[in-house]
Amino acid sequence: MKLPSLSLARLTGVMIKEFIQMKRDRMTFGMIVGIPVIQLIMFGFAINADPKNLPIAIVSADNSVYSRSLIAAMENTKYFTVVKMAESEAEANRLLDTGDVQFVVTIPIDFARKLVRGERPSLLIEADATDPSATGNAIAALQALPHLMLQRDLVGPLQYLAAQPDPIDLRIHRRYNPEGLSRYNIVPGLIGTILTMTMVMMTAFAITRERERGTMENLLATPVRPIEVMIGKIAPYIIVGYIQVSVILLAAKLLFAVPMVGSLALLSAVLLLFIAANLALGFTFSTVAKNQLQAMQMSFFFLLPSILLSGFMFPFRGMPGWAQAIGELLPVTHFLHVIRGILLKGNGFVEIWPHLWPIALFMLVVAAIALMRYRETLD
Repeated sequence: MKLPSLSLARLTGVMIKEFIQMKRDRMTFGMIVGIPVIQLIMFGFAINADPKNLPIAIVSADNSVYSRSLIAAMENTKYFTVVKMAESEAEANRLLDTGDVQFVVTIPIDFARKLVRGERPSLLIEADATDPSATGNAIAALQALPHLMLQRDLVGPLQYLAAQPDPIDLRIHRRYNPEGLSRYNIVPGLIGTILTMTMVMMTAFAITRERERGTMENLLATPVRPIEVMIGKIAPYIIVGYIQVSVILLAAKLLFAVPMVGSLALLSAVLLLFIAANLALGFTFSTVAKNQLQAMQMSFFFLLPSILLSGFMFPFRGMPGWAQAIGELLPVTHFLHVIRGILLKGNGFVEIWPHLWPIALFMLVVAAIALMRYRETLD
């Protein structure tokens, strides 16, 4: 059997045609150029598995030179930054519950007296261990700190204390996740990322599917208002979102033994807000995209930073300021704080409110854009 011959001229013509089509499809061209650039910037500059300058609160009943040396030594490690001198343990616990600080250091009233007597005073360090990867290296630095930081202060008659292996009884409590299990952090985070992925993509196909199938004209001919179309398109996926969350929570409880110490009713209310925000964004994409391929590409552009900059895969506090600022614009970033706070810390409405209003604001802005875009489609 004779094989067909290849013509270099014909082959070149087809290749040139394909490049021309690629150039005309700006969304695809943007994917080809943009995705590698975005990944390079994120993994090269934004992602950091060893976070530094973690915020800590100090509860100190001892104002001795040794206490001040301890605090200065902690900051010199670059892992810690003192952001609050708490007046009570209750205030310190509130800061941990809301996530405003990563560590709380409690210095007892008799710290200096016991130290100079060689009685190994206790130093309590409480860590927010909901994300073990954010605290692991910092805790390791703490364990080597007491002996080193006292070398300068324990001199003269007290020099023999510096030679002791453990002049301080360092007690580290990993709050909310005592065993440091990563699944306590990952499984709740999966709820946010899965909902973001499925809700945005499914709704992004809503209008583009109508347009591609030729049923958009029939929909425009009806007296249905834009807000009614939007709610009608979104409502079924809200039910789908709750089904997904129920499956994940059931698996989290039965398979991974993830603690659920907070209110599931409060979590359900927050879920409605988060799902609605993602569905509104997907609806916006569907009004902009010309076909389902473009809708999928736009969804992927949103999904990539949502996974990498939200604190799901990498510690949020390990990222530089500009990356954290971008992450704060994403609803999944705030939702991860909320769901981990409810499930692992037992947070109530007061504690999660600072992360609720950004999600609500995002939903309102995106929904307004979607309605304006849909009105343009009507015209």
